[in-house]
Amino acid sequence: MLASSDLVDIRPMLEELRQKTGVELEMDYRGTVQANEALEPGHYRHDVAWLSSDRYFQVKLKGSGYEGVQPLSVETMFSPVVIGLRRGTAERLRRVTGNSRLSWADIADGAARGLLRFGMADPRTDSNGLAALVGVATAAAGTGSVLRPEDVSCDRLRGFFSGETLTAETSGALVEKFVAAQDDADGLIDHESALLSLNASGRLREPLEIIYPQDGIVMSDYPILLLNPEKRAAYDKVVNWLKSAPVQKELMERTLRRPLDPEVSRDPRLRTPVGNALYFPDQKKVIDKLLANYESPGTGTSDQVLFVLDFSASMKGARIAALRAAFAGLGGADDSPTGKFVRFHRGEVATVIRFGGRVLGERSFTVGQDGSMNDLRDFVADGGFDNSTAIWSALDHAYRKAGELIADDPRRRVSIVLMTDGRNNAGISAEEFLRRRRSSSVHTYAVRFGDADLSELGRVTAATGGHAVDATSRLSLLGAFKEIRGCR
Repeated sequence: MLASSDLVDIRPMLEELRQKTGVELEMDYRGTVQANEALEPGHYRHDVAWLSSDRYFQVKLKGSGYEGVQPLSVETMFSPVVIGLRRGTAERLRRVTGNSRLSWADIADGAARGLLRFGMADPRTDSNGLAALVGVATAAAGTGSVLRPEDVSCDRLRGFFSGETLTAETSGALVEKFVAAQDDADGLIDHESALLSLNASGRLREPLEIIYPQDGIVMSDYPILLLNPEKRAAYDKVVNWLKSAPVQKELMERTLRRPLDPEVSRDPRLRTPVGNALYFPDQKKVIDKLLANYESPGTGTSDQVLFVLDFSASMKGARIAALRAAFAGLGGADDSPTGKFVRFHRGEVATVIRFGGRVLGERSFTVGQDGSMNDLRDFVADGGFDNSTAIWSALDHAYRKAGELIADDPRRRVSIVLMTDGRNNAGISAEEFLRRRRSSSVHTYAVRFGDADLSELGRVTAATGGHAVDATSRLSLLGAFKEIRGCR
């Protein structure tokens, strides 16, 4: 049997299973994502698989084009992927957000503000981490439906990632890390069963409060898959034994997972409603994109976005007011669900370059330092407009700056966001800019405002690997910045 590593807690029941059914299970424990990866459609090396979730395998099966018989799959018990927080941390987040029921958006916002440090198993190897990633990305997309490739955006996940301080390949190893270093995190993302068991173990200085995010959870249903049809008789014995009422009760008591049978009296700790269940992605490229965007703690990377902002005379009045409001929103004033995901996050560096016919000013601000967001807003609020608009010279200046930053730290992720409301009438042309910058690895994202030339902005940003959005017709200026928050 290929089995998820978190099922080691049922090991004491295997001898009882053998005595009652005559079936002996030889267990091969692996991280759930690794176990799903090991299942090659039509070429299985095990007779059966018992996984916390087989959704990853089902997505892989769908995308493989395999037309053979699909493995029989039967659910055995349930446990939602939730977050356990120290009570003081949970109460602090409720005060800051004003929400009595916390959401994934609140967790991401708290992480970005530096109010929350958490541990999460690596989603590349463990289904708990992947389920959490799916939950956060689904909430960030705000569509209320299954994630599509275009819904996955790394800029909406980086604030959440900034709060992750502990990780491990499996949830079991993560729990051990947390117990050994309880000052290094304020909570854990894991199955409800694992967190309740940890609370009951007496190994924590204080128990964790279980949070069921109000914007939804991913539920694990622990299916057993029949991979070798010749073992059907033994498989049926195992499944029927596991689904019997006495065994369901024993599973609940031993593991604190929720039983299938509604007639089994629930442990009081398992009577809390879990809320809405989220859709798991049905396309492998969505999962691949989520995993590609994952940033584990200790990677040594840092983010820096260069905001190149038009301060020509046409920006006076309502337009500059909209720009200032947009930066206030990115600094934390926007408490909408999407605003919580795209706000500036702890440790991020925002460099503001104001330009007219030349560069009018430049300053960098590190999020999390005292007064940094107030200083940034003040810098954007300063006057000092110019009568000319040298878009491409200003962007060329930003690329020189980006080159210096990367030369100083090759691991630094640098991107550029350009905002302009007019057409280039000074400095170098777009063609000259592209000639100079065609080999650069830094991407530019542009926000078109007012009378700017969208087609030219689109042509230049596409050449750098970025794209342009229009804040004049479809989006507000804040909405445009949210959509392209300097993300590759």
